[in-house]
Formats: sequence, C-alpha cells, structure tokens
Amino acid sequence: MVKLKSKSAFVCALLLGLGTFNFSASVPDEGMFPLSELSRAGLKSAGLKISEKDIYNPGQVGLVDALVQVGGCTGSFVSDNGLIITNHHCAFSAVQLASSPEFNYLKNGFVANSLEQEIEAKGLTIRITDSYEDVSNDILGAVANISDPTERINIINKRRTEIAKKAEEEDSTIQAEVSEMFIGKSYVLFRYKTIADVRLVYVPRQDIGEFGGETDNWVWPRHTGDFSFLRAYVAPDGSSASYAEENVPYKPKKHLKVNPQGVDENDFVFILGYPGRTFRHRPAQYMEYQQRFLLPYTSELYDFQNQQMELAGKDNVAVQLALATRIKRNANVMKNYRGKLKGLHNLNLLGDKQREDAALAQFIDSKAELKSKYGSLMSDIDQHYQSVFKEAQKELWFNNMYSSTILLRAAMVINGFKNAIIKQSNPKAQEEIFALNIEQVKKQLDNIYLSYNLQVDQTIASHMFKDAYLMEGSNQLAYFQQKSFTDKDAAADFISGALEKTKLNQKETLFNTVLKDVNSLKNYNDELLSIQADLATEMAVFNTEQKRKEGVLNRLMGDYVAVKEIFQAKNFIPDANSTLRLTFGNIKGYSPADATYMSPFTTVKGIIEKGNSGLEEFIYPESIKNAWQAKDFGSYVKKELNDVPVNILYNMDTTGGNSGSPIMNAYGELIGVNFDRAYDATINDFAWNENYSRSIGVDIRYVLWIADKIDHAQFILKEMGI
Repeated sequence: MVKLKSKSAFVCALLLGLGTFNFSASVPDEGMFPLSELSRAGLKSAGLKISEKDIYNPGQVGLVDALVQVGGCTGSFVSDNGLIITNHHCAFSAVQLASSPEFNYLKNGFVANSLEQEIEAKGLTIRITDSYEDVSNDILGAVANISDPTERINIINKRRTEIAKKAEEEDSTIQAEVSEMFIGKSYVLFRYKTIADVRLVYVPRQDIGEFGGETDNWVWPRHTGDFSFLRAYVAPDGSSASYAEENVPYKPKKHLKVNPQGVDENDFVFILGYPGRTFRHRPAQYMEYQQRFLLPYTSELYDFQNQQMELAGKDNVAVQLALATRIKRNANVMKNYRGKLKGLHNLNLLGDKQREDAALAQFIDSKAELKSKYGSLMSDIDQHYQSVFKEAQKELWFNNMYSSTILLRAAMVINGFKNAIIKQSNPKAQEEIFALNIEQVKKQLDNIYLSYNLQVDQTIASHMFKDAYLMEGSNQLAYFQQKSFTDKDAAADFISGALEKTKLNQKETLFNTVLKDVNSLKNYNDELLSIQADLATEMAVFNTEQKRKEGVLNRLMGDYVAVKEIFQAKNFIPDANSTLRLTFGNIKGYSPADATYMSPFTTVKGIIEKGNSGLEEFIYPESIKNAWQAKDFGSYVKKELNDVPVNILYNMDTTGGNSGSPIMNAYGELIGVNFDRAYDATINDFAWNENYSRSIGVDIRYVLWIADKIDHAQFILKEMGI
C-alpha cells in the first residue's frame, strides 16, 4: 500500500508488477505515462526544463496537486482560492441547468464579479487523487481456482466492491474505487477526496465557447474558445460539503502559474490529466466488432435522435435548453465514431491487427512452454467474439433502450419501487418502505425528466421498436414475437400509444397521482409499465449470458496481454481508464492529406474569415471584430502572427477525459487547455501514431484576451496573477 501525504505523492500504480518500459527519449511514445515512470520517460531529453520531481515527488507538493477530475473531464487549480480552469463543454450541463429563457447563460455567458455572484454548478463534483494500492493479488487470488466464467466475473466484481467499501469505512473522508488496469490481469484501489460544492465563475458566451459548433467539432483548423472557470468550495472547517452559503473557497496545495507569453512552434509541452478509455491491447476481433457493429449502429442512432430533438426545440427556447446537453453529447459521440470508422478503413487497422495476431499465434506454437499454456488462446478468443457477433444487434438495442426513451427509464424506476413495496406482505412495512424512499425516488426521477420531451420520446421509441421488429435469428426479441405485430409500423404505433396514455408522460401528474401514497402506487398500472417489465425480464436473461461472456473475456484478455508482452519483449502501457496520466510532445502541425500542411496555430483573423461564410455556427460577437480591426491585442499578441493565437495543435496522446487538461510548457507553466483532437486522431482510442495523432487546445493568450478585452472579466486575470 502507498498512502500519500499529499496528492503530489500520487504514484500511478499501473505498472506494479509489470517491470519497466523501453521509452524513447527523443520522440513522444504512444500512451499515457504512469507517473511512477517519469524518470524513464526521457522528459529531460525531450525538453523539460524543471525537475521531474517538480511534477511528482512522494511526500512533497508538485504539479499533480493542482490537478482535479471535474465531472468526466480534467481541470486544474489556477489560484490559491480554489479557482479552476477547464473546458466550456465540461461545464456545459451545469450552465444549462442554471439557465432559463429569462437568464440564458448558455447563450449569453456568465461572469461573476465577486464570490457572492458565483452560482451553483449543479451536477458537477470534483475528485482529487489521494492514494492508491495495488490489489491485483487479492482479486485474482480469489478466482485462481474458479473455472466457471460467470462465477469468476461475479467474484471479481464482488471483491472490487468489498475492497472499495472497506477503504471508505476506514476513512470516511474519501471515495474509493477499484480500477481495472488490464482486463483479468491487474487491479488498483484508488482513494479520492471529493469536493461537492462547485460554482460557476466565468463562462464565455456560446458563440465563443462553442464557435464552429458541430461543423468544426473534431476538425482542424479550429477557432473555439472552449474554456470556463469554476471554483471549489468546502465547509468552513475544510471538509467536503454540499452547496451552502456559509461554505468557503477551497485552498489547494498547489495551483498552476499561468504564462501569458504562450508557446511557439516545436516547443516542448506536456499534459497531466484523467484520460477516459482506450482499447489498444485488444485482439483483431475487437476491432471487427467496432467496425461492423458498435460504431455504425451508435452513430446512426444518435444522428436520428439529434434530428428529432432539434426539430422539437426549433421554435421553443425552453425545449432547446432542456435538450441541449443531450444533443451536444450525442453529436460529439456521433462525429467521434464516424472519425473512428474513417480511420479504421483508411489505416486498415483491422488488417494490421489480424496480421499481428497471426504472428502471435505462430510464436505461441513455436515455443513448447507457451503452447502448453496458451495453445488454444487465439482460437478461444475467436470463438468468444463469434458468439458476440451473432447477437450484436440485440446487445446494442438493449444497451441503448433506456438512454433512447426517457419514459422507459422512468418506468423502470417506478416498477422497481413498486416491486420493492409489493414484496412486503405487511401493509405497515409497505408504508414504511414508501415513506423512507419516496423522496429519493422523486429525486432520481427529477434527474431523468431534465432531458425529457414527449414528442422526442415517441419518435425515438418508435424508431427503436421498428428496428427491434426487423431483427432476425439470434437477435430476434421474444417480446416482439409474443406480441405478433403485423408489421414494423404496428410496433411503432404500439409504443407511441403507450407513451401517449401513461401518467408518466407528465412529471407533475406522476408525482401528484401515482406517487401520492403507497396505495396509489400499488394500484397503478398501464401499458408502458407492462412493456418495461416484459423487456426487463428478457433483458435479465440476456444479461446473464453477457456476464458469462464477460467472465470468459476476462480470463482470455489476461492471458492475451501476458503472452503478447513476451512476444514483443516489452511491457505495455496500460490502456487509459480515468486514472491520472502524463503525456508529452511538441507544438506541431501535420499533413492529413497529400499536398496539405496544417500549421499549429489559428488566430482571431480565422474567426473573422469563418464568420464571413454566413453560417449560423460561425456567428461571433461583434466586439471581437471591433477589437481585431483596432488591433487591440494588448500583451496577448503573438508577434510572428501579428494576431492573438486562438487554438494550438500538438502531437500529445490524449483521449476522452483529457478535456480540460492543462497544457504546460517546459517550466510547468499553463499555456493552454486541451479540448479536442483532429478528426484523424479519433482513432487514438485504438491506435496512436505520431504522423496523424494531433490534439487541439485553446491557447491561454486567447483565454486571457477574451476575458480582458471582450468579457471585461479582469478579476480573473488579477486572481491568476497576470
């Protein structure tokens, strides 16, 4: 166990028991580096001017102490008074929840000129890594003699839960989580400090923070002011506390120094952050599943959903606000997945993986000791995935059923609550369960209804039911066979009618009638509740088989990574899994296509040029044009460009979760905020390559220029010591 005196003592446990890496000192390597291996990463040779111990040093304060997880993103402290910088899109949902047609902060932005004016960032919490402990032996030891796949995965999941629960019982101030570093091979217990009170401080208006919209999403050149400022608050005694007026700004151990001079082309830079998920140590069949099933299905479904949501909110600002976060998330995933599909085809990654796996199979067969242990491994992996392919449509339909239809999710909550009550034969016990849980159930439903619209639910549910009706063979759902619909339209009309008639289609009606008292809940039933119950029954059977398959895969992937490391004579960097990592590289352009070169800086001039197109997504504040024409650049100008740099491009290795990550120069000073990747780099989740893997950040000079000259938020500059 490693218990840390400060977050800077955090040593990422990704490599425990894995040996050492063969890192290149001159070219940034693939992967998000565990902090325990900074001395081997070649940072000094690559251009780092400070000591690696200034980044991380056990028992001492370092740059890692300035890092936070905020929602599903990364952020960093930039003042000693709890001020945090992250992305506009990371604060988007909180801004949406704070907005109304009368106070549309999403559209008009928000500036708090004093602590008293800061408003609650609903739904956002902050996590700070406190300590870690490798628990691989504990977990894998529990399943060492278990051959049944379902039992294996159940025991692993149970031990993960038990270990985390025990850690929280030992220290009530932390939240614990056991992260799987390699499937079936290594597990690490992470302890996190949580800050529950987060507030909006400064959010630029939408035509700055989202300039370019979906047209520019995952695209370079980019001109988006994707930044926001938040503040962390705690109780007066320093403990974590929910939002309350008496709370005070959090005092971090470390905050980043902002360098308003920015960077130049080819400068060394590095990022600390919490990258989400990568899948680089998977076999060829995993890539085939992505290419044939998951990526096309999800992108097409989300495209349809967004069309329906945009149509519903076309002339209604309240509906637009209610659906804004859902639309944005869908659009982001949709374009990402289509970028991945493009990359898979263009790079022939599947073919490369197939050749790699064929070579691995030959290697296993050539070594007697390996053949005796792993002789059937590659055929077992293929057999597993063939069974996955066989029912892929059904799996994807079930996986998207509740996220697609809000009222089905509400019906699941109502049915679950109702069943828990009915299980009690004693009427008094039923009333007690109702009384104890009703407020929590209502709170859960409140969150569900935030992105609800009946018209949208009906059109999307109808689409889903048409799809399900047309599924054949192993993918056919028993529910649709039993209903004997005459055609796909009849299936669509059935679910649409159920949504129209249910009392769940109005939250107020649901709360005032169905949830009025225990008897009202027990006595209420309708077609939608019956649909959800029947589908849930079938889904439970399907999930049992999925859990068995998960157990099979868990064992196979542990062996696959182990023998592949022997084959390649190196230990791998674990795939990203939302634990703290470091990546480094240079400010650098690239050539995405023949006879083209993309330089690594964009400027305000590019905003003006895009605005001349007349497209709605390229509308920008008139104040930006006025300041640019007057050459009112202040000290934020990049002299070589005679302009303010807006966005920057670099060859670091990032993925989802790195949004909001601080981009630091050779001296560990903040020079930008990461927010995206170039379209060709969406394939990063499966494979990284220096030729095409480019990430995008907002230049700190643009952040400061917008705050100073456009939004008159000079207090931000003062607080950051500019």
